[in-house]
Amino acid sequence: MLFALLCKDKPDHLNVRMEARPAHVEHLNKLNAEGVLKMAGPFLDGEGKPCGSLVIIHADTIEAAKALADGDPYTKAGLFESVDIKPFNWVFNNPEA
Repeated sequence: MLFALLCKDKPDHLNVRMEARPAHVEHLNKLNAEGVLKMAGPFLDGEGKPCGSLVIIHADTIEAAKALADGDPYTKAGLFESVDIKPFNWVFNNPEA
């Protein structure tokens, strides 16, 4: 099953994002190599600066998706104000459909 991780950065935490970014990218590369990561990227504010993340992952349960979200270096660094995890049905332009 696919899950969307909708992550909102805490205000004024761009420095936290940038400091944790190398570890975050490494984490996502590992998930990608394992076939868990389906897509990911940042949300941008009005100035074009990152202010959150959208991550689509494959997990067996919502609990497993939460564990993956909790293991993200951005989460561990305290970047996110909130993380919503929602089951996701990729209908259009899904390369695996």
